[in-house]
Amino acid sequence: MSFTWPLDPRDLFVERYPQMTLGLPADEVDAVRAAVTAMWSEGPGGWVYEWSALAARHAAAGRHREAAQAYGWAKFPSLADGPKRTALARQVEQYVLAAPGFPVEFERRTLTVPHRGGEAAVPVHLMAAPGLPADAPFVLASGGVDSWKTDLHGMWEQLASALPARLLLFDLPGTGESAHLPMTPHGGDEVIAALVAFARAAGNGRVGHFGISMGGYYSARTGLTAAVDASVVLGGPVERAFAPGRGFAFGMDGIVGNALGFDTAPTRAELDAAFAGFDLRPLLDRDANGPMLVVNGTEDVHVPRADTLVFEGRRDTRVELIPDTGHCAVSRFGEAMAVIAPWLKDTLAA
Repeated sequence: MSFTWPLDPRDLFVERYPQMTLGLPADEVDAVRAAVTAMWSEGPGGWVYEWSALAARHAAAGRHREAAQAYGWAKFPSLADGPKRTALARQVEQYVLAAPGFPVEFERRTLTVPHRGGEAAVPVHLMAAPGLPADAPFVLASGGVDSWKTDLHGMWEQLASALPARLLLFDLPGTGESAHLPMTPHGGDEVIAALVAFARAAGNGRVGHFGISMGGYYSARTGLTAAVDASVVLGGPVERAFAPGRGFAFGMDGIVGNALGFDTAPTRAELDAAFAGFDLRPLLDRDANGPMLVVNGTEDVHVPRADTLVFEGRRDTRVELIPDTGHCAVSRFGEAMAVIAPWLKDTLAA
């Protein structure tokens, strides 16, 4: 199920430009920005068309990593129609072609996990520093509702190089290559629990979980329930972000609505009802968490600062607010990683 919704592409360029230029030259992003005039139209001037044209040029020149990045922006921010789904398939194709050139070990697998009384297939990527022993710890890692495992390759590559641990990268239910599974609080738990079990058996038994944005919601759940040995929450919504009537900025209502499985644009009341079960207050009221690191920027427009500060004073929990940066500290991400990587390394070795 999916739907399109009114969305001005100029808003997306305003918010995501720093992220776009992390993986592509600024002049190429600027050219696409100048060419795009509509979000959902399929011809010249359309979002998918212009980003895909850039991707095709990189692919033809054998620059598969850049092609995967550009196709990633073509399918952004949601798999709301056929062209977006086609762009995702081409992104995966180009990413796999780029993999032999990665400076890290890489393996693509499809795992079968229990889901709602049956089974579901979940494509995952395994990534590690060259020569990492087979009995190393694992770290599950995911992005959020609109930035998925393949989109964040540069970040994962940096993290894998810094950690004596193997990354297991996946898309959240309702997103990316897991879009066939609905995003629900407990449905996500079921999938993630299966990935944790796989990771414990495949490594030395120690497992961490690093979640970004909505991924941080799920890593907060695994941390608060001590389902993993180390939990990193980067920009994760946990309580106030789900308050009734709050709403989202930069077209996020439509992005989230697609992830939740709506087939038409949901009303505010429908979104509020869907989010009612996501509030982590019942877990926050318990004293059962494992080691946790909670990080965000002070100027986040999506997740209230209170959703980070609520973790202050908990046992085995460190809280870091990075000043003068927004959601997930993306514009000062190096500072965030300088905290996250050593903390994960030390905590998983404890």
